Amino acid sequence: MNRIDKLFNAKNTGILSVYFTAGYPSLDSTTEIITNLARGGADMVEIGVPFSDPLADGPVIQNSSSRALRNGMSLKLLFSQLEGIRKKVDIPLLLMGYLNPVLRFGVENFCRRCAETGIDGVILPDLPPEIYVEQYRTLFRKYNLFNILLISPRTDSERAHFIDSITDGFIYVVSSSSVTGVKPGFTGEQESYFKRTVSLNLSHPLLIGFGISSPETFSEACRYGSGAITGSAFIRMLEKEGCNGSSIIRFVKDFKRKL
Repeated sequence: MNRIDKLFNAKNTGILSVYFTAGYPSLDSTTEIITNLARGGADMVEIGVPFSDPLADGPVIQNSSSRALRNGMSLKLLFSQLEGIRKKVDIPLLLMGYLNPVLRFGVENFCRRCAETGIDGVILPDLPPEIYVEQYRTLFRKYNLFNILLISPRTDSERAHFIDSITDGFIYVVSSSSVTGVKPGFTGEQESYFKRTVSLNLSHPLLIGFGISSPETFSEACRYGSGAITGSAFIRMLEKEGCNGSSIIRFVKDFKRKL
């Protein structure tokens, strides 16, 4: 069984997934960050694949992506760095990024390297679900690689049920139609959207992302889903404190303190 399914079978609330950009703050910090996130109690880690034109990302993640590319990060190097990571951590690991680098790398080669290095799933926001089903789902399943799909406030109920029928593991619930970033809290409109999504009774668990920037917003998101994803807040911490192990562990523990 894929580790993502194992996680959601064992835990149905309070799941914290942490996103960071591979190759940031330094080229060789990726595995150290993953290891310390797991030590701190993160339930899942999303490893961002840096890209030169990250349209869905806010300034914090855009800056980390630019820095990582200047540092020399690439998909080929990332897979090399991830060799042996499964000797250190057993939590689900996902790659999150844009389709273009995957196409350049070769989709089957990408899926194969994910399987070889212990990656459980991917999130490719600009891969249309229909194209995924028509062209790539067979390959993903060949390598037991989950493809996580997203819904947003603009997703109607029919589309949400379609996405639910073809996603793997969980549904990434984008909290707003804006880019990623640190937000002070959820608006009434966002809470109505969360309630509407819950009322659809989708078959996959929900993780809420975009704007999860504090223990308070994480706790609030957990009222509507199985958990949430934080990215910008963690990257800002890395920018200030670097990959200090105790700081990373403290970040995770602090994020969960309101549960």
